[in-house]
Amino acid sequence: MIQFLRVTPIILLISSLATSTAVLANEQTYNQISLRAEAHQEVAHDQMQVTLYSEAQDTDPALLATTVTNALNQAIDKARLQPQISVKLGKRSSYPIHDSKGQKITGWRERAEVRLESTDFSALSSLTGELLKTLKMANMQFSIAAETRISSEDELLKQAISAFQARAKLVSDAFGSTHYKVVNLNLNSNGFSQPPIYARSAKMFSSGMAEQENAVPEIEAGSSQVSIIADGVIEVALP
Repeated sequence: MIQFLRVTPIILLISSLATSTAVLANEQTYNQISLRAEAHQEVAHDQMQVTLYSEAQDTDPALLATTVTNALNQAIDKARLQPQISVKLGKRSSYPIHDSKGQKITGWRERAEVRLESTDFSALSSLTGELLKTLKMANMQFSIAAETRISSEDELLKQAISAFQARAKLVSDAFGSTHYKVVNLNLNSNGFSQPPIYARSAKMFSSGMAEQENAVPEIEAGSSQVSIIADGVIEVALP
């Protein structure tokens, strides 16, 4: 004898749970509104970075390495005499030079970099001009020092929160509500740097120093916009 199973109560139970979940989800997002506010300011670049390099060519790779190293060490020794300037070694590479047929190695070329960084533009500019007598410039750029960025972001943080609160109150008032509560709030930095700004080309820099030993090139460091974004959700209590 075939027996039929009673499944209706189970189906009803599942249906009831699904409905309850949907209702709960609707209740959780009821009267919730997403808001976004931003505070930003232009911050002057107060940090200068210069990358210099020594590059040479020789048929003897060992002699070549010594030549490049000596040139770089002399520059580093001069830079380290100024404590306000940070000195770091950069990239170093060596590769063979082949004949016109690309079959035989006729020599070697090597390049090594040193990176200088300081908030004292005058000191670093003068040092750069001096070092360009023996080295070449890869690039020179400007940025916001870490301490300056943190200080700016801390101040903008307060402004972004105040702007978010002002918008939340505006929305609440528009709905005729007397108050609201913040469901969640995310605060993020959205700072960005502009492309590097060059004081002069390396050729002009070195020739200028040759013409006038104590000359310091004019520098336009520029600025970057630092932003704090307040992105969140409020729940408005409707009358």
